[in-house]
Amino acid sequence: MCCISEAKNTYVKDWYTKKYPADKLGKNLKDNINFYDLFDALDNYQDIYEFAGIDDSIIRERLFEKLSEIMGCDYDVVYDQWMLAKDITSSGPENN
Repeated sequence: MCCISEAKNTYVKDWYTKKYPADKLGKNLKDNINFYDLFDALDNYQDIYEFAGIDDSIIRERLFEKLSEIMGCDYDVVYDQWMLAKDITSSGPENN
């Protein structure tokens, strides 16, 4: 079951830097986004790397794992939404 309040109250950078303190790239995550914002960005086909302020696939995977846990769904659901966004944005008129 989805827990919207947990998604809104769990800030991505705070969670990530506590969970993975040795990962120095975590400091590059944007300060003001929570997991609800991340979900919304996926739902609106935004570039997750740009949205979150990252350029590392391991960080993205870890964020997707936590998002799927919070939202009560399989990782594949989150990943597939991201892939759909990539397909939609890469096949836009500017790319044809």
